[in-house]
Order: sequence, then C-alpha cells, then structure tokens
Amino acid sequence: MATAATNAPPRREFAAGAVPSPLVAGNEIPLTVAEFERICKILFDQSAIVLREGKEGLVRSRLAKHVRRLGLDSYTEYLEAVDADATGRERSDMIDSLTTNKTSFYREGAHFEYLQDVVLPKLFSARERIRIWSAGCSSGEEPYTLSMLLHEMVRDPFQRDVRILATDLSSKVLGMAREATYPEAAISDLPWSSPERYFTRVNGGGQRAVRVRDDVRSLIRFARLNLMEQWPMDGGFQVIMCRNVMIYFDKQVQARLVDRFWEMLAPGGHLFVGHSESLTSLKHRFTYVQPAVYVK
Repeated sequence: MATAATNAPPRREFAAGAVPSPLVAGNEIPLTVAEFERICKILFDQSAIVLREGKEGLVRSRLAKHVRRLGLDSYTEYLEAVDADATGRERSDMIDSLTTNKTSFYREGAHFEYLQDVVLPKLFSARERIRIWSAGCSSGEEPYTLSMLLHEMVRDPFQRDVRILATDLSSKVLGMAREATYPEAAISDLPWSSPERYFTRVNGGGQRAVRVRDDVRSLIRFARLNLMEQWPMDGGFQVIMCRNVMIYFDKQVQARLVDRFWEMLAPGGHLFVGHSESLTSLKHRFTYVQPAVYVK
C-alpha cells in the first residue's frame, strides 16, 4: 500500500544562460520561477497533485493573502514560514488554497441514474449493510446527493444500515460540507419532484440559502483524508466515487490509487470516476461497465 508519491513533478526548462524574470502583474508580490517550482514540489510531495507551467498566476493569486497576512515581502519568506511552523497549519492552509474544489449537486447525473436503476436495488434486495465512499467529496454536494438518492429509494436508509463516508484533503471544504448550507439556486438541478423536502431555508448572509436537513446528514461521516497516505478504513465498500480527482495526478499515481480502490471494494463493488477520466491507459483489474463506471 502506497504511503506517499516519490516521483518528482515536471520542471520548467529554460535556454542556457537565460535568467527568468519574476512572474508579476501590477502591484502584486512577484513570484519567481524558483519559488513557483518550490511550491509545486511541496504540493506534489503532500498530495501528488501536479501543478504545470502556466499556473503561476493561480498560485500567486491564491497564496498572496497568506503572504500579506503574515506581513511578509516575498514568497520565499512565506515558504520559510511554512517550513518553520511546527503545528503544520500554515502548510495545511497552503495546500487548501492551491487545491481546486469545483462540484455541484447531482453532478454527472448518469452515475446517479445507474446507482438508482442498477446498483442500489440489488444491494437493498440482498438486505446487507451498504457502505459508500465519496473520495474527494469537496464541499459536500456529492455525498448529500447520494443520501438524498437513498432517501428517494427507501423510507429510512439509516435503519437499513446504510452509511456514507465522505473524505477530502482540504479542511476548509470539509468545514463547508459539515455546515451543509448552500445558495438556493444550487439545488435547482436536482431531478426529484420535491427536492426542497431535503432542505430548510436559512439566512445565507443576505442571500437566499438552504441547509441540508438532519435526516439527510445523518447517513454521512465527513473526515479529512490524504489519498496518498495510509487509509484507516477496513474496506468492504460496495460503491466508491472518486470523480474528477485523478485528473490532477500523473499516470503512476493514478494506477496506484486505482489498485488501492480495488482492494477497498467488496466483490462486485463499483468504482465511479469522472467523465473526463478513464482507466483505459492504466493497468487495472476492473471490468468496464459504461463510461466512467467500473466493477470489481
């Protein structure tokens, strides 16, 4: 079982004798090539996420607030502060700021249709416990959609011994997921006849907002987990959803992660990846079912 990524991220190449200029716009704090590469290495070593050339502006914009918060004048000073922080909070905040967390309710709906039509009816008819893992759950929309789907299918899925584990690397988005409060417009794509029964209206800082009801939340346990580190779970999942996560990893890390998912699934368990992802180029033991859906 892998515990950390060991291959190095790609480095930028420059012509012999060239001296790269600081990457800066307007009055922003300049980000040098050396600083950018150092940040890329930290992110890769911590999460196996590869930041490629062209992402300098993203790095600068997302980390500038931390540089200013600490009263520093350069990203080199900021990186020194990250290394010196024995609590690890600065490093964690840095990783949180650099990771992308784009999601929505009922995203890639064909997956939920397949779960509703094929996977879950068989699991319910077997009357066994059901364990689902949302790996890379971001701000919670995916696991909450899963819980709502389960409530659509059975009156009280909690009493049927159904549990959802939702994990993410980012403590920030996990806090948002636990808060379970979203703009009212976010639930407009839910396909069910009365999706509002799963939410209560709340004050969202002057905007119309909704909060996921307690019975929907009761099926889910949120936890921080770095997919590149040791996993404390015992396995036996019937469903693992790791969608739009592996696109940030190189092929070696993807293959290792897919192999670990295989070990965590029960026989006949399903792995769902994002529609922009595929296992085609990877060596794996799964059987293809339909786009972005595989079975053990």
